[in-house]
Amino acid sequence: MRINLDGSRKSRRKPATEQERRPPSGHDTVDDLQLPDLDELTRLLRFSLGEGRIWFDTHAVALFRPSSWSSLHHEILEVLGARETARVLAQMGYEAGIRDATMARKFRPDAPLREVFLIGPQLRAIRGLVAIRPVKLEIDFARNYFYSEAMFSGDFEVETRLAQDSVASSPVCWVEVGYACGYASTLLDQPVVYRELECRATGSHLCRIIGKRLEEWHADEIEEEMETLPAAMFAQRKPATRRGGGHRLPLQGEQRAAGETQLIAGVVGISEKFVQASMLLRKVAGTEATVLFLGETGVGKEVFARALHELSGRSGKPFIAINCAAIPDTLIEAELFGVEKGAFTGANESRKGRFERAQGGTLFLDEIGTLARPIQAKLLRVLQEREIERVGDSGTRKVDVRILTATNEDLQQAVADGTFREDLLYRLNVFPIEIPPLRERRDDIPLLMNHFLDKFTRLHDKRIPGFTPIVHQALYDYDYPGNIRELENLVERTVILAEEGQPVDLRHLFGVEGLARSALLHHEHAVVDDEPGAGAGDEALLGQLLDRMVAGDLALDGFEERVLQQALERTQGNVAEAARLVGLSRPQFAYRLQKFGAKP
Repeated sequence: MRINLDGSRKSRRKPATEQERRPPSGHDTVDDLQLPDLDELTRLLRFSLGEGRIWFDTHAVALFRPSSWSSLHHEILEVLGARETARVLAQMGYEAGIRDATMARKFRPDAPLREVFLIGPQLRAIRGLVAIRPVKLEIDFARNYFYSEAMFSGDFEVETRLAQDSVASSPVCWVEVGYACGYASTLLDQPVVYRELECRATGSHLCRIIGKRLEEWHADEIEEEMETLPAAMFAQRKPATRRGGGHRLPLQGEQRAAGETQLIAGVVGISEKFVQASMLLRKVAGTEATVLFLGETGVGKEVFARALHELSGRSGKPFIAINCAAIPDTLIEAELFGVEKGAFTGANESRKGRFERAQGGTLFLDEIGTLARPIQAKLLRVLQEREIERVGDSGTRKVDVRILTATNEDLQQAVADGTFREDLLYRLNVFPIEIPPLRERRDDIPLLMNHFLDKFTRLHDKRIPGFTPIVHQALYDYDYPGNIRELENLVERTVILAEEGQPVDLRHLFGVEGLARSALLHHEHAVVDDEPGAGAGDEALLGQLLDRMVAGDLALDGFEERVLQQALERTQGNVAEAARLVGLSRPQFAYRLQKFGAKP
């Protein structure tokens, strides 16, 4: 590949072949396929203006003017040059394609692969990025054959090029080519390379790309793509072994997508308070300082402690955790420091305590505020002298252990009350890190929902594509007195209750009254009486409804059926409009009608 003096690329690769100009005919044209319902996708878009967030499903997104993208593109081009700009933008598109393919498969877990492919262009259109028109899509598993062709317009890369100078000498839609490669490669589970044959930046009427399996291309045909796309795509030329067409294909991007919001391994979040706690954790991890984690029950103090251990120089050594509140006062000394044989009745052999088991590593003492004062004195000695004495032993043993502690109590108040030693608090409180409650880090809730949904669908071997918009909003607004632990348990319960292939719905939330009430409050068109209520009256009606359900006077299925039927009556049998009234997609509404024996 050569770079022109004006910064554009000049390709030495072969011109388009006759087959590329006239793609092969077949019965699998795009016109033969049913496009996914756009309403289902647009309902995944939610605005949380109070939090300054826009969510698409469980992913945070942002609105940018095309002119801003064009300015950024131009600056990158000026600084890096055409070759490096092409590489950066193509790989950015490739990563976006991986994430969208993961979302599309999750959204339509049981749909034919051809249908899932067509969700990609719609995801791009919903975000206002580009209008893609698929022209041909051929997938033949028996012959391991793939061919795709699409045309598009409205691409900011083209607009940038046309705005800054005249016609380019080669195609410039690097982001869209990278996106198509990432999306198709993820869904097929083998490298798929797209090539841009026509581009508006070079004077064509529309931009046109074609995609084929890597094995179907000659190296000199995709010379430029081999320089711009991730090198791992071209590491080996043989296609991956494929399972039968009826099985779910493994997604290349699943592992990456699951970890993309993890600043620290195992800890998920993007909220301001979460990021602050994570940054403190990173700063102290490489030291030997004693850390005190503060926060309510269920906020994930042990998860943070484990993450700190993994980031520290002791990561190859043991991480030992103990909940001090779960051990009786009569046994806690033996649990921590160990026991010598014959120390008391039943001590038939010597046993190491948690300090010795953590030798060289990290010991995490949770609920440290519950320790009795005699044990506090012994713990203080260990922190000062770095040695322990087993129960029944006359000698001491040196220990090399980093101490991490946690509490949900106010230890300063405990000192004032005389239940906690002040000198011990000074020793433990060297570097405090406060973990905020979930209600103060709402930006993390959608990410955690997605994280736990993925975890439990795998654990229970179920395909649950996500949450309905009503449930999504209710889970976002709920205050979670049990914090992350409550959310985790709640998501697992809904995964168990939800039907295979269907999203988590309103009825799966009942059992947590505050959450169920919140869900109903967001269900603007839920009918609890023929006469609409207003203001505080809605709250009273919802309370009455929940009371009747708990008392067994009203079955949830009966209530749901009545809502569906009244929605149909109000829209004079228009299923799509009725679905919109109750906050469902048309397929979801039709599915529920069929469940009650009615036809849409």
